[in-house]
Amino acid sequence: MQAKAVVLVSGGLDSATVLAMAKAEGLDCYALSFDYGQRHRAELDAAKKIAESLGAAAHRVISIDLRQFGGSALTDDSIAVPTSDAASFEEPDPAAAEIPITYVPARNTVFLSFALAWSELLQAQSIHIGVNSVDYSGYPDCRREFIDAYQNMANLATKTGVEGNALTIETPLIDLTKADIVSKGVSLGVDYGSTVSCYQADSSGRACGKCDSCHIRRCGFEAAGIADPTRYVA
Repeated sequence: MQAKAVVLVSGGLDSATVLAMAKAEGLDCYALSFDYGQRHRAELDAAKKIAESLGAAAHRVISIDLRQFGGSALTDDSIAVPTSDAASFEEPDPAAAEIPITYVPARNTVFLSFALAWSELLQAQSIHIGVNSVDYSGYPDCRREFIDAYQNMANLATKTGVEGNALTIETPLIDLTKADIVSKGVSLGVDYGSTVSCYQADSSGRACGKCDSCHIRRCGFEAAGIADPTRYVA
């Protein structure tokens, strides 16, 4: 029997790469996405396409309403998504004290908890998530320390864990640059033109080209020497 894995698939570049990598390892992959009240649904449409094209055994979309709390530019329309032109963009410093307003409070903790529940029911051996500590934009729940702590908690909190069937949380992108990620995905046949990374994409998935996520993504393709297939509004 193939080992099973739950893979968090947002619809963006990183998570598509993670799913492709897990499939390349021969894992039976179960894709999990979240409709959490984000600014647009285009990434969920992208997640569906990615799960299908990369051969996920199943794809679930969980609805949770983080707009009830807000506090992030991604879940509160009264908070603008920060933008800049390409010339003035500076890549975020992971060591910087300031956490961007696009951080959604406890998002990965919440997402991993749903993934943990599904993985226990599936008897999956691992959860795969596309967190990155190199250009992670200052999000605290994308650090290795957080993942290690969550994995420890997961094995204390579940029936499978206390019975000795340890679960691992795999973070294959955590030490990679965006260029490394793009190159890896291209080598595995990921169609990045189908992915949506923009914080404020339009209804058809076209990127704004001005938010931090768009700039980081574009820089990744440029550094990798690979043509950017992203569809932009202008």
